[in-house]
Amino acid sequence: MQPTNDQRLWMYRQMVTSRYLEECIETIYMEGKTPVFNMAKGPIPGEMHLSNGQEPCAVGVCAHLDAEDVVIATHRPHHIAVAKGVDLNAMVAEIFGKAGGLSGGRGGHMHIFDADVNFSCSGIIGESLGPAAGAALSRKLQGKPGVAVAFLGEGAANQGAFHEALNLAAVWQLPVVFVIEDNAWGISVAKQASTAVPRNDLRASGYNMPGMHVADNDVEGVFAAAGEAIARARDGQGPTLIEIETSRLAGHFMGDSEDYRPKGEKAGLQSHDPIPRYRRMLLEDGVLDEAADSRLVDEAHERVEAAIRFARESDFLPAEAALETVFV
Repeated sequence: MQPTNDQRLWMYRQMVTSRYLEECIETIYMEGKTPVFNMAKGPIPGEMHLSNGQEPCAVGVCAHLDAEDVVIATHRPHHIAVAKGVDLNAMVAEIFGKAGGLSGGRGGHMHIFDADVNFSCSGIIGESLGPAAGAALSRKLQGKPGVAVAFLGEGAANQGAFHEALNLAAVWQLPVVFVIEDNAWGISVAKQASTAVPRNDLRASGYNMPGMHVADNDVEGVFAAAGEAIARARDGQGPTLIEIETSRLAGHFMGDSEDYRPKGEKAGLQSHDPIPRYRRMLLEDGVLDEAADSRLVDEAHERVEAAIRFARESDFLPAEAALETVFV
């Protein structure tokens, strides 16, 4: 399956938007956190997990989805949220903890929820698996359209929930796709030190479902694999497991010293950044020219900057709102 030129431009645009958003967040996040790093300080308190380098995973999958399809992402969710069409202003306000956020600022960056496009995420490792299978089951039982996609890291494939969800998805032939973003590091633990198989897509055969592998952080390779898997799900042919070799260009979280990385690894990954690689491909194929690229980048930057202004100018919820939306 090959993307059309319009789809290629859409994927590139979402990648550029996501990357610039996170570059801006990275700068803003450090405000007030120096000279001694304190994650409680500044306009964006708490942990921050950036997805720089993993953009191909999001756009290659979400290019095949629409608002009725369910996506459940990880604690590293921004690239997926952008690609799924989450309201950017409200998402950035949520990251800032503001009242104009998707959840009134109560959730922050690891708990983005947008019912309008059926997107959610969580800070719990492997949390996407069960809810995605459940969303797919509900659609199958009710005869409703739509598929579900669970994103997870390669470390989460060693959780019990991974095996439970894949087993039930296969038994019930659910319209769900499990997408593993293999960035080679589960926080600071290398994949080969924690996982008995070299590739998690090999585990799919244990649950009688197709397993697909995408090497080299290849945008259009992800698009092709996801297109096949999502088409199977829509056609009632059950689940698929996809593992994508991707790269985490930043640390596990902002403030991570990354001492665990082998010398030279990060520089090598940055030299293989997927966004300039894809830009060169589009220019070489005549899908994009320098002027069109400049306009696309400017538009993406303007959109992000507008969302940041909206977030900065938004108010915080009043203190008494802490007792709202609480179940007792």
